[in-house]
Amino acid sequence: MTEHYALVGMPGCGKSTVGRQLAKRLGVPFFDTDSVIEERIGGSIRDFFETQGEAAFRDLEEQTIDDLTQRGAMVLATGGGAVLRQSNREHLKSRGTVIYLRTSPEQLARRLRNDTKRPLLQVADPLKRLQALYAERDPLYRKAAHFVVEARGPSVTMLINRIIMQIEMAAPSGESR
Repeated sequence: MTEHYALVGMPGCGKSTVGRQLAKRLGVPFFDTDSVIEERIGGSIRDFFETQGEAAFRDLEEQTIDDLTQRGAMVLATGGGAVLRQSNREHLKSRGTVIYLRTSPEQLARRLRNDTKRPLLQVADPLKRLQALYAERDPLYRKAAHFVVEARGPSVTMLINRIIMQIEMAAPSGESR
């Protein structure tokens, strides 16, 4: 069974929180692409976005995903827009198991109503922005993913149990975690 797992989904769906706990349960390292990017640029993504623009950020994100997906066992939390580039979807899917944490725009708007870090949500109507992002990205998340897991409602522990169950069900017979 692959030991490389990537979490994709909308901003605020829980990729980092779930990823940290999933990595702990699986006994593998955890990486968050946004944190790795901030380390590499020596500053915040929001500032980088404002000064360099989204295209430059996406280039950096693409390099980071390419680098990280070539390493060994890990859980990787990706940025919400990572799936926008086909090369990212291909690297994630071909080099590990991709789990889409699906959450509705309405739930995300409630969760993120006080968020000031995510550059794409610093708009007058965050719900409308989330709905537009969801319409654009949901098909891409599905295309990249091996599994879709509903991320609403349950506790993080229950969500991780669902993910592990999906992973185990997909493992070739005789292989287990």
